[in-house]
Amino acid sequence: MKPTQIPFTLTNWDVIRPEIHAGETGEASWRTVVFGDLRIRRVDYSANYKADHWCEKGHLVFCLEGEMTTELRTGEFIVLKKGMSYQVSDELSSHRTTSVAGTSLIIVDGGFLAKE
Repeated sequence: MKPTQIPFTLTNWDVIRPEIHAGETGEASWRTVVFGDLRIRRVDYSANYKADHWCEKGHLVFCLEGEMTTELRTGEFIVLKKGMSYQVSDELSSHRTTSVAGTSLIIVDGGFLAKE
């Protein structure tokens, strides 16, 4: 896989129109930029958000504000707070997210996280 070549690019997340995705409860607001197969999102989870699915996609997740809990299918619960991140490749985890008070994240994913 050839890496995507990205010129110096400034992103003003406030001017990108959000896409709203309903959760089992609450909602997620995605503001997305794409460079080839690289996707970078500013994601805001509302209060009382719970994902409506288990995800097996790989992500780099950085918490900008708030707090969220990631539940792994193994039964573990991981709390992510402001300034923390987690990283996982495709198909190495089945996970879903909840947030009691809401949170803001930067999420990066793409082919570089694909299982070989």
